[in-house]
Amino acid sequence: MKRIAILFSGRGSNLEYIAKAMHQKELVIVVAVTNNPEAEGILVAKRYGIVVEVVDAKKYASREDFDKEVVRILKTYKPELTVLAGFMRILTPLFTSEIRAINLHPSLLPRHKGLHAIEKSYADTYAEGGATVHWVNSELDGGEIICQKKIAKQGLSLERYRSKIKSTEKEVLAEGIAIALCPNKARV
Repeated sequence: MKRIAILFSGRGSNLEYIAKAMHQKELVIVVAVTNNPEAEGILVAKRYGIVVEVVDAKKYASREDFDKEVVRILKTYKPELTVLAGFMRILTPLFTSEIRAINLHPSLLPRHKGLHAIEKSYADTYAEGGATVHWVNSELDGGEIICQKKIAKQGLSLERYRSKIKSTEKEVLAEGIAIALCPNKARV
């Protein structure tokens, strides 16, 4: 079975979706790493029997020091793929040059890189928004796109749009993981 690691910062809803849909079925989540010792996702991971490593970003003098520790932990668990699922940290080349990783982003990249992507997408002039899974490289939200899923914005309030993006993220994340792990055997 393929081995993945998941990095998260908050509620862990994407972690939970992947754990429920794929863990111990299509893959094994060997570790979940968070930068936030208060993250609700810690309880989610424990509920599924997934090892949790907390690397409190506030305890590191620099981004590079933080990334060194995350890389050290990931290398200990030897995942074939690391999945950034709601991980709210900009990673340095110390991470991006060492770790094979994908990222989930709540817009149709290359539009709306960085923070507040849902709000920016909702306010733009395009008829559709959506979510993207892409390879992680040294450019923020700039890696090669693996897959995207679009949703129509017409008639949606910002809150309804946000809700649709959040559910779409889970679907596109599962698809992106499957493609990244087995490029010739993508899910539909």
